[in-house]
Amino acid sequence: MSIDASRILRTVPREKAFYFFTSVGNYTGTSAASFKEFAERINEVNVKSLEFHLQRGDFEKWVDEVLQDKDLSLEIKRLQKFNLTGDALRNQVNMVVSRRFKRLTSQSGPSRF
Repeated sequence: MSIDASRILRTVPREKAFYFFTSVGNYTGTSAASFKEFAERINEVNVKSLEFHLQRGDFEKWVDEVLQDKDLSLEIKRLQKFNLTGDALRNQVNMVVSRRFKRLTSQSGPSRF
């Protein structure tokens, strides 16, 4: 696995985890402290949370600043222009994140995740 992939896939301290909200002040009780957890939570969290965070730019900011994955950050940012909602949004975010996760984990051969 490349150094970049190792850095991106690491688990971050809880204070740097992504916390899912459906609106300002309405925490869902769900968080993600790694790329793998983030990918899993996208399919579990209320779709209103995905809409809220995508619109605000929270996902791409966290992915860029905390996970340090500029490529994924740009891909997520591109989704904003489509104004997707509901399951269409969940499917697109899931596809972008899953595709990137597979690329990163395949860099080392068999995945340990």
